[in-house]
Amino acid sequence: MNYRVLLASPVKQQERILTEFLESILNLEKNQVALDFIFIDDHNDHTLLSHFALEQPNVRILPGDVKGTYKCDESTHHWRDELIWKVADYKNRFINIALEEGYDYLFLVDSDLYLAPKTLIHLLSLEKDIVSEVFWTKWKPDLIPLPQVWVKDQYTLYESENGDSLTENQITNRTQEFLKMLSRPGTYKVGGLGACTLISRKALMRGVSFSKLYNLGFSGEDRHFCIRAAALGLELYADTHYPPFHIYRTSQLDKLQVYKNKSAKVLSNSPQSLSESILNPGSITLGMLVRNEAHRHLERVLKQATEYIDQAVILDDASTDNTIEMCREILQGIPLTLRSNRKPTFHDEILLRKQLWEMAVSTQSEWIIIFDADEMFEENGPKQLRDLLIRSPDIDFISFRLYDLWTENHYREDPYWQAHKWYRPFVVRNIPGFQGKWRETPQHCGRFPHNITELRGGTSLLRIKHLGWIRAQDRIAKYYRYKQLDPNGKYGNLEQYHSILDPSPNLIRWE
Repeated sequence: MNYRVLLASPVKQQERILTEFLESILNLEKNQVALDFIFIDDHNDHTLLSHFALEQPNVRILPGDVKGTYKCDESTHHWRDELIWKVADYKNRFINIALEEGYDYLFLVDSDLYLAPKTLIHLLSLEKDIVSEVFWTKWKPDLIPLPQVWVKDQYTLYESENGDSLTENQITNRTQEFLKMLSRPGTYKVGGLGACTLISRKALMRGVSFSKLYNLGFSGEDRHFCIRAAALGLELYADTHYPPFHIYRTSQLDKLQVYKNKSAKVLSNSPQSLSESILNPGSITLGMLVRNEAHRHLERVLKQATEYIDQAVILDDASTDNTIEMCREILQGIPLTLRSNRKPTFHDEILLRKQLWEMAVSTQSEWIIIFDADEMFEENGPKQLRDLLIRSPDIDFISFRLYDLWTENHYREDPYWQAHKWYRPFVVRNIPGFQGKWRETPQHCGRFPHNITELRGGTSLLRIKHLGWIRAQDRIAKYYRYKQLDPNGKYGNLEQYHSILDPSPNLIRWE
């Protein structure tokens, strides 16, 4: 079906940012779409819009109304009430023009967005009356990225019924559920949206408007639009397949190139959606090496992991038991990438670690946790981890203490067993373009590239349990494995290897 679409935007924008916006809307795919552009030039101090109109045959520019001072800086955008309702009037003018000239859809787009090429044709394919493409923004530099869509009211990000008395933990959990939902490719019903919104002619004719509702105290013209739309019987949807890049600050222009590169890679190499190529804010991928773990600690470790991860990548080193089946069963419902090597490679651990790292960074999670199949957080870890990551906007890796448990209730401490006295990285931010450098040794090469310590680091008091020494048969097996793979202690400590079989180790009760 052929559609006539009017893309409209009120423009009061810095030249560098507007250049990117115009490039992106010009690159929109338009299969079976007649796309026209209309802008309101709200007293810009450059001539980008007029040059754009000279180069394109389907562009109109309308003059803005009374000049007002709009301030934005590297912290946030400062909106005064009179500016909000001036923009609302501009958007209502676009609605009237789309109605009068018989357009099938009005596409309202903020001028600080960089759209993926497939955005428009994908939104049209959904056949929704009102739908926005979701993007994520740090509304202030010290906050985590959040979406421009919400559940209800001013900016509530969780479901609740009237009269509900929710605890802080319930609010946090429901908020995380909503954000987790939006981090996955899909189309979801929401209560509020804006900034990148496709509106059907049906909705326009029904009377949607950005005009102020006199008995509503919410700030922002989009709130009044959304509440009026719902009152008119229209549903609001958020789509997450092709998230735009929000150039909320000029400092983000450097990161825009990463977005463009990922977008180009998706278009040239794969039909996957762009959201599957852009990092999902706050999401966590667990990376794990496994080999014949079915009768050890794997079930316990993975069941705890399901409480805090959004995705898992597991590299199986040629297991001969039902380790693979157990991974799939326990992680059912969680996106899982599982690869199995035909021949065991643990004699050259560096190859496995590099392979697992590449699997992990190729996911879209913002954070990567690398655990072995016998490592897990202490009991309250899953509940605290999300909050820890939210409070770490300026941290790229987080270090924890690892306790070598010799029984279920005791850990070992002596000159050869002091891992718990030092902090080491277990959680790393997935940074596009980061070039990892490894300790190129066949054993004890580290679970992460060694140069992550050049990034911004932090520590946590959360403890990690190492369960691999609890059973006597496992200690004996590890002793002989180390003696075989590193007989001279070239990559580790020979005296520590010998101490594994100490019949009377010094144990401290786990509290």
